[in-house]
Parts: sequence; C-alpha cells; structure tokens
Amino acid sequence: MRLYFPCWSDRVFFLCGVLMLCSEVWKQLVLTFSLGHGAYNWWYFPFQLCSIPMYVLLAYPWLRRESVRRMLLAFLMSFGLLGGIAVFADTSGLMYPLSALTVHSWTWHFLLILIGISAGVVYFQRLRSDAKNVLFSRALSEALPLRPFIHAAIFYLCCCALAEIFNLTLDRYGLINMFYINPDLQMQQVVFRDLVPLIGNLPAIFVYIAATAAGAFLFFLVWNLLFRLIRR
Repeated sequence: MRLYFPCWSDRVFFLCGVLMLCSEVWKQLVLTFSLGHGAYNWWYFPFQLCSIPMYVLLAYPWLRRESVRRMLLAFLMSFGLLGGIAVFADTSGLMYPLSALTVHSWTWHFLLILIGISAGVVYFQRLRSDAKNVLFSRALSEALPLRPFIHAAIFYLCCCALAEIFNLTLDRYGLINMFYINPDLQMQQVVFRDLVPLIGNLPAIFVYIAATAAGAFLFFLVWNLLFRLIRR
C-alpha cells in the first residue's frame, strides 16, 4: 500500500473508507434480508450527508491534484464533521430494531467526528507546507483560505442535486428521502420541521440546505481560528 499511497494520511483515509464500505455492505444486507425479508428498503440507500465521507475517503488517495485534495479535506473537516455531530441533536435516527445496527450507527457517526478532526489536521499540514496557496494575497490566504471551502460547498450542493435526483426517480420503488430534502415528504429534521407551517415545506428544505452550508462554514472558520492560534 505504501507504493501507491506514500503519505500516511492517504493510507489511513483509504483504510477508513474500506472499513466504512464493508460495514455499509453488511448493514445493507442485514436490513434487506434480516429485517426486510429480501425486500430492499430505499429509505436506507447510502446517500446521506453522513454517507458521503465514505465515498470521499475511498477516492481521496487516488486523486493527485492538490486543489481537489484540499477541497475534499475541507469537506471532511466541515460538512463531514457537521454530519457526525449534528445527528446527536436528535438520536432517534440512530436507533434500529437490531442492537448491532444501532451500535453500527453510533460508531459510524463517532468515526465521522474523528475523520473530520483528522482531515482538519492534514489540511493545515498541507496548507503550511504549500507556499503557493494564494487567494487574493498571501496574507489573506494564510489567515482565511476560502477557496477550498467554496469548492467543498459546491461539492455539497452537487451532492444535494444528486440526492434530489435519487429522491424523484427512485421513489417509485419505495420511500426514499436522501439528504432529507425530498419535496414529496414533509421536512423531518428538528428545528426545520417547525418552519413548515410558517413558510411551507419547499422553502424549509432550502433553508435547511443553506443552514447546513452555514454550519459547515462555521466549522471551517473555527478550524482557521485554531490554525492561527497555533501558529502564534
């Protein structure tokens, strides 16, 4: 593995991605055959915000373009970290009829937090070692390199668009609500579901998407603040 992934972070991220993929395959098999009696439940299709880091980790070591790597790291340390933490505001989604699935769900989200923290460390290691990372000016780049987060936010919006395509094309096969933004279903996320009677379901979905991006940006700002404090 060192031949293909000479950097330690590449090896760790890839192994985490493989581990998550194997556990996700196991989860899908259990849900389909143990609980679903052979019928696939599209509600658990693995394309939620908390699922995307798995795909990112599997792809990251193979990508060599620095801007893409930095974007994926920014995604993991902001959106991925948010996905790992936000679920604890309402843990009902972590509970399953089988205790093994419940343990898997809790472990998955704790792992997202650890991966997000690790991605933040790697991100700033790469940022510090790359003197060519410039946005408008070197001083601004070192203080607040926004470009990777902007790219990560665009990546998130693309994932939202793909999730909506899944929602609108696969709903004929069963109940599906990827990213919890299916316009045919009422918003279920805490806080945002209370907005539905006030502004309607579709506007609440857009507010939810915007709030997720804003929350991720807040995490990104905190990371930058920590980096600036450490450098002093």
